[in-house]
Amino acid sequence: MDQYDIIIIGGGVVGCMIARELSRYSPKVLLIEKASDVGSGTSAANSALIHAGYDPLPGTIKAALNVAGNRMWDSLASELDFDFTRCGDYVVAIGDEELPALDRLKSQGVQNGVSGLKTLSAEEVRKRIPRINPEVSGALFAESAGICDTFAVTIAAAENALHNGVEIRLNTEFKGFIIEKNVIRGIHTDREDFGCQWVINAAGLYADEVMHQANCRLDFKITPRRGEYCILDPDLFRIDTVIFPVPSEKGKGVLVFNTTHGNTVVGPTSEFVSDKEDKSISPEGLNDLLKNVRKLIPSVDLRWTIATFAGLRATGNAPCPDPAIHYDSDFIVESAQEIHGLINCAGIESPGLTASPAIALRVTELLKEEGVRLTPNPKWDPIRKRRPSPKHLSESERQKLIEADNRYGRIICRCEGITEGEIVAEIHAPIPARTYDAIKRRTWTGTGRCQGGFDMSRVVNILARELKVSPLEVRKNDPGSEFLFRESKAIGGTL
Repeated sequence: MDQYDIIIIGGGVVGCMIARELSRYSPKVLLIEKASDVGSGTSAANSALIHAGYDPLPGTIKAALNVAGNRMWDSLASELDFDFTRCGDYVVAIGDEELPALDRLKSQGVQNGVSGLKTLSAEEVRKRIPRINPEVSGALFAESAGICDTFAVTIAAAENALHNGVEIRLNTEFKGFIIEKNVIRGIHTDREDFGCQWVINAAGLYADEVMHQANCRLDFKITPRRGEYCILDPDLFRIDTVIFPVPSEKGKGVLVFNTTHGNTVVGPTSEFVSDKEDKSISPEGLNDLLKNVRKLIPSVDLRWTIATFAGLRATGNAPCPDPAIHYDSDFIVESAQEIHGLINCAGIESPGLTASPAIALRVTELLKEEGVRLTPNPKWDPIRKRRPSPKHLSESERQKLIEADNRYGRIICRCEGITEGEIVAEIHAPIPARTYDAIKRRTWTGTGRCQGGFDMSRVVNILARELKVSPLEVRKNDPGSEFLFRESKAIGGTL
């Protein structure tokens, strides 16, 4: 049985940020992820927003880690080389009855330590956002809010952790703990057992089930909250900021926001579901989305949609540690009291992406408080560079790249201008892209107007060639999602 000092369960953005932070030190660390790629669960289907921190209630762990995390993103983007823009965001009030909510949010933001908050008049909002509902009565503007590429963030953190000595095993599912005298000694997986001194539970939607296997917080439950989104054709509709409605009891509400890739997205809806894998799209959800988004921007037309998707938020029922604050969906980031050797990161819904680097710091502090000796890694390198993308280079740089490798001159995805060279580079990256969705997350292939209609067969052939497998073995994502089941003339020369 292989032995590690620390095992991290879950390869989403939280788990990968923790892995990267621990790679600053010298323990032997393993990260396991049950899917075929990192960042393919909750981290793969969210709004990719870096929240300012005015929304969580003061005194909650969620508020503290949101604001602390927000301040870390400029240096993170610089070190890990991913796209990040502080475009700011607006909470827009429609009608006089919604105006008081802006004062409440601003007051919360000030208490949480958020800087750069400004209340705007209706006239100022109309000047800044010409498409806004003319019945706008005002807005709260937060200059520290931003947008990022969630996929790139997660992959960059994982690659940097790997570079600094963390081991990552994909397609490896946690099955249970190895426990001796109420001390965790290792874990069971569907592949093999691993020994360890500490386990960090960053299992997202399944974090409650993991902790329950250690008889920890048996009253804690995660209920998935499904949110549906529509991605709009950038040639038909585009904005350059993030617009929230006044929040309700269901959450932050349906918003309109830009992305680092140039699209405008509307969503999410908010619906509690029982199935932790239910990412379905419903007519009712899309109707609700349209009704709510038109309250902000009446001209939005969902016929401009080029793709729809749904994500699941890991909404927990943990109360705020301060009993004076009646708040039952706070983050859990703590050492387990019921057993030795377990740190739980659970109920990490929005603003989990924003808070993820701060969560990683907090986990490191908890380990130190528990007496874990974290010796600095003398070879730690914070820098990770992305692979080249011709469309982001100057003409001369692009030409040099093509001269060095002519595959960078062959367009595979014409909507997004992605080349064969980029796809091949990701297949052979430190964390290899071995499925179509992994290629899509890393390069943005298949995300344009044709949604893979032009590139899919080409990408399947490139994957088969580079992985030295049959095209019949190439998958969309996890096992069972193969695109092809036989050659078209393989049965007696006929279909």
